[in-house]
Amino acid sequence: MAEETTTTRENARKTREGIVTSAGMDKTAVVTVTTRKPHPRYRKTMARSTRLYVHDEENTLREGDRVRVGETRPLSKLKRWRILEILERAK
Repeated sequence: MAEETTTTRENARKTREGIVTSAGMDKTAVVTVTTRKPHPRYRKTMARSTRLYVHDEENTLREGDRVRVGETRPLSKLKRWRILEILERAK
């Protein structure tokens, strides 16, 4: 009665969309992601921003680009995200 159990892991990796705010480092860009949430008590909508360090292998990103990033294994001390696609180029 040996049952084979194959565990299939769903893709639980997070994705975010944001604006590139810095692209001066080599193979790294900083993407600012803004989320809007209601205040816990007063229910006014607040904007919270988070800076994500993103791996950019070809150094193709420029400041102002809108990008979609995906979570990945740790690539360095701060980098935990990769570029999935460039949604809109800076003008």
